[in-house]
Amino acid sequence: MSSTDVQVSTANSKAMIVGFALWATGGLIGLVGVGISGVAMANAARRWMRAQQEPPTVVMKKKIAQARAATTAATSAGTSAWHNGVAAGSSR
Repeated sequence: MSSTDVQVSTANSKAMIVGFALWATGGLIGLVGVGISGVAMANAARRWMRAQQEPPTVVMKKKIAQARAATTAATSAGTSAWHNGVAAGSSR
């Protein structure tokens, strides 16, 4: 092995160490950014929920009740149309 091979190997290992250090530092900065953004989004969601006139659970219960009522109405209308037939005089 010649002295130039050793010098190139040392230079490559130094570059690898510096590159890894930069990569690790960037990853750490990225994780900190994700954490800060997550906390900010959670705080914004809490403020939004507090600003609502009704809690989200009440709104959800109302929407489910509306959906059930609409489903029941559509089912009964479809059943009556099936049993009674289509109204006379309607054209396609």
